[in-house]
This record gives sequence, C-alpha cells and structure tokens, in this order.
Amino acid sequence: MVTRLLLASNSPRRRELLAGLDIPMEVVRLKDIDETHPANLEGGDIPLHIARLKMHAYDMELRPGEVLITADTIVWVDGQELGKPADADDARHMLHLLSGRTHQVFTAVCLRSALDHCEFVCRTDVTFDPLSDEQIDYYITRYRPFDKAGAYGIQEWIGYVGCSRLEGSYFNVMGLPVQKLYNHLHLLKV
Repeated sequence: MVTRLLLASNSPRRRELLAGLDIPMEVVRLKDIDETHPANLEGGDIPLHIARLKMHAYDMELRPGEVLITADTIVWVDGQELGKPADADDARHMLHLLSGRTHQVFTAVCLRSALDHCEFVCRTDVTFDPLSDEQIDYYITRYRPFDKAGAYGIQEWIGYVGCSRLEGSYFNVMGLPVQKLYNHLHLLKV
C-alpha cells in the first residue's frame, strides 16, 4: 500500500493535482539536470526521456510504501516540440502556432518504489479556435505563461475562451494525468 508520495517537481500545478489524490505527499527538491534530448526523439518520447533523466537524478533510498514521482510535459504541433517560452515574443509565436488548430500534449510520468518502477506517457489532443492578436497579447500580459509548455495553461483564461475541443485527459494538459497515475500506483509493488 502506498503510504507517501515524493514528488520531484517544481510545478505548483503538479503539486496541486497530486494533493487531490489524498495520499500524504512531500515535494522533494528537483535536481538540476540537462533537459536536452536526442534530436531524433518525437512526441511522447521527448518527455519520457526527460522524466527518466529526472528519476535517475535521484539516488535516494525509498522506504516501504514510498513512491518517487517525476514527470515532464510538452506540447507537440507540426512535428515540433513547444516547451516553455523564453519570453513574451516566444510565447506569442507559440500561441500563433496553436491558434485555430489541433495539437497534442504529452506528459510522461515515472514512478519508483523500493521494490518496483513503471513509466507511462499520456496524450491529449487539444483544439483551439482562432485566437486574435488582442487575445494573445491580453493573455501573455495578464497571465505571463512563461513556466508553461506551449505558453498556455488550459485552466486559465486562454483555455476558457480558446479551447473548443479536448480529447483525452484534461489534467494531462495541466501537467499530470492524475487518473492514470492513480491507477498505476495501485499496480506498483511498494
């Protein structure tokens, strides 16, 4: 039985989502790792590679019942990865790419206990209506989405006014597919 979750993430959204499972949890400091990936990786293989790097950065010994969780999320459109924007111009460029189109959000999750480990990738297809320059500028100025893959948070204003269709896990788009994670926790030997 899982008695404590150790989340290795700096994401406040992941922390909030994981807390919703009502399993005691602790956030452990995310070690600095080089998040570059081989150029031949595409789609869900990219966040899986990075989530594995994060997992391998922790050599802590886990007690019975403890589970270490690492994750990574990317936005994928036109065969290219959209990570976190560097600045407002980069965010504007990303949101123009997503405007009026369907893209994919991939989140990879790695779980490790004292006895077992597993990993999975979750995909959600997200469609945005066309976004005006005014809408994009308002969102960037008001919400400053510089810590979000693809320069947007589905749970924020831009998701309210721009997202016209979503196929898959809503929580995956926020950064952690908690329903799938919950199911994997019950399959993991702890």
